[in-house]
Amino acid sequence: MSTIIGRRRLAALFASTVAVAALSAIPQQSAVAAETAPIGFGAGTTGGGSAAPVTVSTLAAFTSAVASDSAKVVRVSGLITLSGQVDIGSNTTVLGVGSASGFTGGGLRIKESANVIIRNLRISKPVAPADGITVQKSTKVWIDHNAFSADRDHDKDYYDGLLDISHASDHVTVSWNTFKDHFKGSLVGHSDNNSGEDTGHLRVTYHHNQFSDVYSRIPSLRFGTGHFYDNYVQGAETACHSRMGAQMLVENNVFRDTKVAVTTNRSSDVDGYAVLRGNDLGGAATEVSQTGSFTTPPYSYTAEPASSVVASVTAGAGTGKI
Repeated sequence: MSTIIGRRRLAALFASTVAVAALSAIPQQSAVAAETAPIGFGAGTTGGGSAAPVTVSTLAAFTSAVASDSAKVVRVSGLITLSGQVDIGSNTTVLGVGSASGFTGGGLRIKESANVIIRNLRISKPVAPADGITVQKSTKVWIDHNAFSADRDHDKDYYDGLLDISHASDHVTVSWNTFKDHFKGSLVGHSDNNSGEDTGHLRVTYHHNQFSDVYSRIPSLRFGTGHFYDNYVQGAETACHSRMGAQMLVENNVFRDTKVAVTTNRSSDVDGYAVLRGNDLGGAATEVSQTGSFTTPPYSYTAEPASSVVASVTAGAGTGKI
């Protein structure tokens, strides 16, 4: 009898061990699992919501699909060549299919629109005057898990910006994107002379983005309010640039092979403001002529420590991750 009981106990122990091993073999949910809604100033952006998705694979079909302001979800399949930019209407979600769909040679323009989501697209080599994405006079925009790139083989003005936000645009979140091989990364506020339109607007959050070999404008911010947290910057000349009275909170980021991580006193007649906390500068210099007053963003978020940012961002940023 005791032998039978002992065998049963051994069998139960073996079954338990197998079950534990099986569980450990099941992929666990990533710590950098994609958000289903934007965090930051762009919170509340819903795009096309639950509208039935339409899949397109040509420029003509895409241009037609995104033109109206009605709720819509447009899936882009394959790589579409552009000359210039395509305008995106309000209440739109644009999603790339897989990890290699998107646009090359030009970009997308969100102008005088509201409630727009752009996700999972490869956007490359936007020949000037086109940006990879332009946001103008628009509100509630979420730009997430895209891969922006160009090359450094041409002069700095051959391509335009990878992502530019201007003309009083507001409530924008830029998250989990990669920006690579470019001179002019992301400009927020296009001119020193546009205070009348831009003041009180241009509220933008950048989090968990990777900038690799982008020379400057990571981002460059005029007049507005920017929260730059948990980003990974490699190989920049000048990264965060606050100017013309802008307020920037630079929090828990990692900088590598970067000359100036944050500056407030370059290129404009009026300096900006910055607050730095929890960053790993990696030897980069800082040029903060004015300490800012923007220390508490008006939204809920959790900034992971700089010590885990590189692992999170390299694993989770870019296309094919949502």
